[in-house]
Formats: sequence, C-alpha cells, structure tokens
Amino acid sequence: MTEDLPNPALLPSGLADLLPPEAAREADMVEAMLAVFVGQGYERVKPPLLEFEDSLLAGSGAAVADQTFRLMDPDSHRMMGLRADITPQVARIAATRLADVPRPLRLSYSGQVLRIHGSQLAPERQVPQAGIELIGVDCAEADAEVALIATAALAEVGITAPSLDITLPTMAPALLDAAGVHGDLRRKLARALDRKDAAAVRELATMAGPPAIGLPALLTAAGPADRALAALQEADLPPAARAIADNAAAIVAVIRARAPELHITLDPVEFRGLQYHVGVAFTLYGPGTAGELARGGRYRSGDEAATGMTLYLDAVRRAAPVPPEAPRVFIPLGADPAAAAGLRAQGFVTVAALTPADTPQRLRCGHILRGNSAAPIEESV
Repeated sequence: MTEDLPNPALLPSGLADLLPPEAAREADMVEAMLAVFVGQGYERVKPPLLEFEDSLLAGSGAAVADQTFRLMDPDSHRMMGLRADITPQVARIAATRLADVPRPLRLSYSGQVLRIHGSQLAPERQVPQAGIELIGVDCAEADAEVALIATAALAEVGITAPSLDITLPTMAPALLDAAGVHGDLRRKLARALDRKDAAAVRELATMAGPPAIGLPALLTAAGPADRALAALQEADLPPAARAIADNAAAIVAVIRARAPELHITLDPVEFRGLQYHVGVAFTLYGPGTAGELARGGRYRSGDEAATGMTLYLDAVRRAAPVPPEAPRVFIPLGADPAAAAGLRAQGFVTVAALTPADTPQRLRCGHILRGNSAAPIEESV
C-alpha cells in the first residue's frame, strides 16, 4: 500500500521549497532592500496573511479578487481571504490605523502572497514581495520618488542597470471616452491595442473617428521615452489625455534629473497590469532576460492619492549576482567558545562538532579552528 502514496516532497503546482543557500540569499536581500526603504523615510508595517474577505477585497483589493484564496474562519464563521497582493492591505492600514498620521505617509513592507493561478511567464503562486507605498500626495515628484527608490533597492543587491518602463493605462480610455467609443467597437479596439495589432488599431480607430484616430501613431511611438514623449507632444489630444501626457513628461523629467543614467522607455497606450492604477504605471526590468523585477504606479488608497512599487523577490534573486558564501569553520569538540564567537564577529560561519564522528568534510567546512584563528583545512593537516 505504501507504494501508492505520493512522494512526500511533491508540492502543489506553483509552490516550491527554497533551500540553502537560496533561502538565506532571499532573506538577506529583503533586509538590504528594506534598509534602503527605511533609510528614506518609509516606515515598516506588517499586515496579516489573512483578513476578512470584505475588507481584503475592498477598494484596490477588488482588482485581485479572482486571484484570492478564500476560506471560512472557524472562530467568527465569516469568510476570509488569503492575500494575493500586499498593496491593498497597506491602503487599509493607512485609511484606518494610521488615518491621523500627517501626510504624506511613507510605508514599506515585505511578505508572502498566494495566488490561485500563476502566469505562463511566472508560474509561481506563492510570491515573496517587498515594496513601498507613498500615500496622501499627488504629484510627479511622488511618482518619481517610488521609481527611484525601487531602483536604489535593486542596486543595493547588485542589480545596477535595470530598465524602467512607464505606461499610461488611462491614456487609451481617455481617448476612447473623448471619441464617444463604446460597445463592441470599444472592445475590439481595446483587444487590438492589447495585442499590439497596428493594422487592426488603424482600421478600428478610423471607424471611431477623432480623437481615437491618433491611437495608431501613439501605438508605434512606444520605445525610448524621448521618442514617445515627442509623439505625445505632437499629438492633437483632448484635455484629459493632454493632462496625462504632461504628467508623464513631468515624471520623466524628475527621474532624469536625479538618475540620468537610468534607461527609460514609455508606452503611451499600454493598459495591461493591475486594474487599480489611475495614473502612470511602472515596471522595472532586469538586465538581459531577467524579466520583470518590480511593478507599481499611481492608485487610490481609499479617498487618498497614492503611488507605490512592489518588488518580486523571486525574480530579483534570479537576476542579482550571487555573493560569495561566508567561509564555514569547523569547531572541534572542547574548543574555546570565545574563539568561535570571535570568528563569527569576523564574518565566518562556525559549525561545532557535536560527536567524535563529526568531521570538517562531513559538516562541509573548508576551515578549522586553530588557536583563535580559522585555518584552511589543507593548511591544518
């Protein structure tokens, strides 16, 4: 009968154990990034893993309702949700527990989220996150600040050349609203924009008429920020869309002034991503094929303006350079504990023998304690 039992190491799809040394790497990266956040005024909060469903999925939390695991609380008999994103929880904290704290409010966090489904590119369903939220202010400087601090956090863990992609998820809806496009034509145009089908966008925009007729030019303008901003400047935009374009230009100007070396791209009509974004949206990409390292942007925290950025630690860990491991020092039976403590203070990892059977090789140690020093194994023989 035991032959029919599943392998005890088998886990549900999208879930995985993180083993040494990667688990330690991730923990170190979290603390390094949080130190960057705290050092720039973002105070740390720790929301719970579970909340009552009605509060967890309120406001911006509604955008991740279809990714949220639900269960019955055996104590209160109310439905609870297992968080799929931490940003809505921080918004709740700001609106309730920290409602009387002067604005702007700067908060940081880290933790695990669990989602019902992964994606084709990111199949993980349990995702470690770290991030910041800036609540209570609506200006280009605030949006630029969260993007720059996220970039600084990546640099702290060794990712020094990310690319910042800015999208304007409200631009296409603003143009379609101004053109009075609704119903089936609007759905078709949105689908064509989502698929980057320039020919279909051109045909459908012509049917919709001005100002939607400008969508094909904005679609092909995606790329380096200067080119996209120039296309927005030249476009004949209605007032609401012009305000979106001017805001994007102001954000890019602030970022350029503070980080001139940062590579910035801009897609004026991209609207994919979290549905709660009401202004610019950001994605930080790692070098090469590292993929998405962070996402964020402007949203509403209850009745307040807010902007933030979430870093995806699985992706960050894969993209960051692997630091050298601290040397492991074998501490023989009966050795002076003070000598071992002195080695740990110097950055060594000490592994004490517990029985005579323990050896440096068995405990994976490349050094051994000799006197008060760590000697390489080959030199100690």
